[in-house]
Amino acid sequence: MRALRIEELGQPNKVLEVVDVPVPEPGAGQIAVRVLGAALNFPDVLMCRGEYQVRPPLPFTPGVEVCGEVTALGEGVVHLAVGARVLGSPALPSGGFAQFALMEATDAHPAPAALDDAQAASFWIGYQTSWFALHRRAALQPGETLLVHAAAGGVGSSAVQLGKAAGARVIGVVGGAEKAVFARELGADIVVDRHTEDFVQVVKDATGGRGADVIYDPVGGDTYDRSTKCIAFEGRIVVIGFAGGRIQSAALNHALIKNYSILGLHWGLYKSKIPGLMGECHEVLSQMAQDGVAVPLVSERVGLEQVPDALQRLGDGSTVGRVVMVP
Repeated sequence: MRALRIEELGQPNKVLEVVDVPVPEPGAGQIAVRVLGAALNFPDVLMCRGEYQVRPPLPFTPGVEVCGEVTALGEGVVHLAVGARVLGSPALPSGGFAQFALMEATDAHPAPAALDDAQAASFWIGYQTSWFALHRRAALQPGETLLVHAAAGGVGSSAVQLGKAAGARVIGVVGGAEKAVFARELGADIVVDRHTEDFVQVVKDATGGRGADVIYDPVGGDTYDRSTKCIAFEGRIVVIGFAGGRIQSAALNHALIKNYSILGLHWGLYKSKIPGLMGECHEVLSQMAQDGVAVPLVSERVGLEQVPDALQRLGDGSTVGRVVMVP
């Protein structure tokens, strides 16, 4: 089969190469899938650079999110059938940027029939992350104001949709006019172009000075620092990641004075800490997909050879919505 492989760490467009490798065979508790779609994610960029918390041994094939058709079952797998259409995270080092990939059977979930292959490939990480952030961690309530940073990005776009579905007023922050159009299409009530507007002032104006009840922050750094200037009394800032490049320090005296909470989300921990919760969440989200409420907006479908440059653009912050490899 054809697959992208990394022999040495570096920028995606420099180190990813298409190679011919054997089709992987599933081990005990695993399945093999024919990749129908593999979404590009920021962790893939970090993994190429060697900056992610998961560091597969070299060489490896990245791609942490797929939709695939089950082609083979490993020993002990009885709840899945060959031919089933599933989604989830592949078992590295046999990642999704290939014609075939491996998955732990427990990590494979039914792909919603309402979503095509590219949409289904984009459904697992972003929507799970946003559901856990908004509901499990921040307890977002109807009528509250939700501020979403990087609202046109992979996880931010899902937060906009889920925030609207929860009955919140959503303010989306983006970088550029094209991304602003995309955020409005997602359903954001107010869109702020950070290149030309100050989101702090916009939030204060929109809330009569009260501030945002929940702030969804996958950017960190200066974005987090400025978010503390427009967080409401008893507001909640959910720290999703640090795509901006700087890991900020929290001024706890400021949190005390303004009475707000700083919440961390490491979504992947739920798999080991509270087994089954991800599956329950998937059932809820799948129904929302069937209802047309949670539907990934796929901006680009690229071939295997185009993934290195597309990943580089994602890492540089120039993509919108979801970019998906379709073999």
